Amino acid sequence: MLSRHQRSWDMEHWAVYLKDRNIPVLSATRDLFQSLKSQGQDAPEFAPKDLAEKVQDDPYLALKLLIEAERHRSRRLGKETTTPLATILQLGSDELYTLIAHSPVVEVDHPGWRNAVSTAVLASGIARAWSNLRADTSPEEISLATLLSETGELLLWHFAPELPIEAIAEFEAGRANRTGLAQLNTAGFTFRQLTLQLADAWQLPQMISQLIRGVDKPRTHIAQIAIDCARHLMQNRDNPALPSDIGNIAQYLPGVAKEKLISVLPLSEAQQAHLLACLPEK
Repeated sequence: MLSRHQRSWDMEHWAVYLKDRNIPVLSATRDLFQSLKSQGQDAPEFAPKDLAEKVQDDPYLALKLLIEAERHRSRRLGKETTTPLATILQLGSDELYTLIAHSPVVEVDHPGWRNAVSTAVLASGIARAWSNLRADTSPEEISLATLLSETGELLLWHFAPELPIEAIAEFEAGRANRTGLAQLNTAGFTFRQLTLQLADAWQLPQMISQLIRGVDKPRTHIAQIAIDCARHLMQNRDNPALPSDIGNIAQYLPGVAKEKLISVLPLSEAQQAHLLACLPEK
């Protein structure tokens, strides 16, 4: 429960507080990695690429590994850590399992929290798939940045769930017509602003930070459109906003057929056909 003192905190206070907290992991992550550990060092699941895929399912773990990997990285090596695979290679499997074993587990179980986690994971997958269609130099970078784009909200759900719960209530009561305004009305800042503040506080790798911030480049547009698309999909698989999402992403993937853009979405064949029919011919 928030203290009376915490109730008076602004965004800067929350950023300072959250910066040094022990970032949790999902309970499913803890269970999975404990199971893998029990299988022994010869288990095929210990391949770094396989582990990196599992990291993509937990935005909390992805953030934790990125911060730890950057702490370990020698500045003389130059290259920043910008993908889940790179974080694992930087830390090593032993430290990976140690970090997970000593991490708290997210205990909140609220529909808003489940939606936030699912949206982040879904958006990350969409961003990676679209980046692959663009033949991007590192789709994993865009995917990771997309996964971490709502870090502020996800951490508040664990450390101060009252704030996102109150924002949801504000929105559902009709006192705010946008989620950002609802957050501003109840917390005094948007959770997106908190994410950006924390990215600076942690000194995240420049490329990841730029992608999270939405610097005006094709790669950042892909990340943002993927986030919008994931939100719309979480609301309704037949969301009327989806045609606009496909139209927007088509601008940054010229030459890619719209059928291909739609195929990466978690839709049935009938839903994909309906979405395609809703798009303008040109």
